[in-house]
Amino acid sequence: MPPRASSKRKTAPPNSTSTDGRSSASSKAKTKARDQIDQLFDAYANSSLQMIDPEGIEALCSDLGVDHTNVRILMFAWKLKAEKQGYFTQDEWRTGLKALGANTLSKLKKALPDLEKEVRTPPNFEDFYSYAFRYCLTEDKQKNVDIESVCELLNLVLGSPFRPQVDLLIEYLKFQSDYKVINLDQWLNFLRFCNEISFPDLKNYDSTEAWPLILDNFVEWMKKKHS
Repeated sequence: MPPRASSKRKTAPPNSTSTDGRSSASSKAKTKARDQIDQLFDAYANSSLQMIDPEGIEALCSDLGVDHTNVRILMFAWKLKAEKQGYFTQDEWRTGLKALGANTLSKLKKALPDLEKEVRTPPNFEDFYSYAFRYCLTEDKQKNVDIESVCELLNLVLGSPFRPQVDLLIEYLKFQSDYKVINLDQWLNFLRFCNEISFPDLKNYDSTEAWPLILDNFVEWMKKKHS
C-alpha cells in the first residue's frame, strides 16, 4: 500500500526569504547604478542630439582632468565601442561604464589608469590599434586617412611603446611624396613592423616578405639616412 500523502503544507526553504531579499536588493542596486550612469550621460549630452557631442566630450575631459587629446580618451572610446568620432550614444555610454564599473565621475576617473593597463595587453592593444584607425574614418565609405592625421595618430597610439620607430616613421611620412593617404592594411603593418623588426639596424627586415611597399621605401630611406 503506498504511503499516505502528508496533509501538511509544504513549507518554503528556510533561506528563501533572505534569498529573495538579497535578489531584490541586488536588482535595486543595479537599477540605481544604471540611473546614475544615465544621469552622468545627461550631464554631458546634447539634448537635441541625444548624444554626447564634441563639446560634451571636452567638458567631460575637463572634469576628469584629462586633455581631450590624451590617448586615454581614445581608449575610453574603444571601451565604449563608439562608432562615430567625437560622439557617444547613450547605449555606448551605458555599455562602457558598466564594463568599467563606473557610475560616477570619480569612479570613471579612477578607472582610466586600469583601462590603459587593459588596453596595453597584447591582444587588446592590437584591437585598439585597429580601432584607432577606423575611428578616424569619419565619412561614409571612407577607407583611407590622410598622412597628417596618420602622423598624429601614430604619435598618440604608438609613441609610448615604440618612440624611436615612430619618430623616424613620422619623419619619413612627412618627407615622402608618393603617398597622400594610408589604408588599414598599411596601418596594421606599421604595428607589425614595430613588433617584429630589429631597430634601428633593421637586420631582420626582408623586402621579399609580404610587407607593403611604403615600408620597403621607409627601410631604404632609413638605410640611406644612416649610411
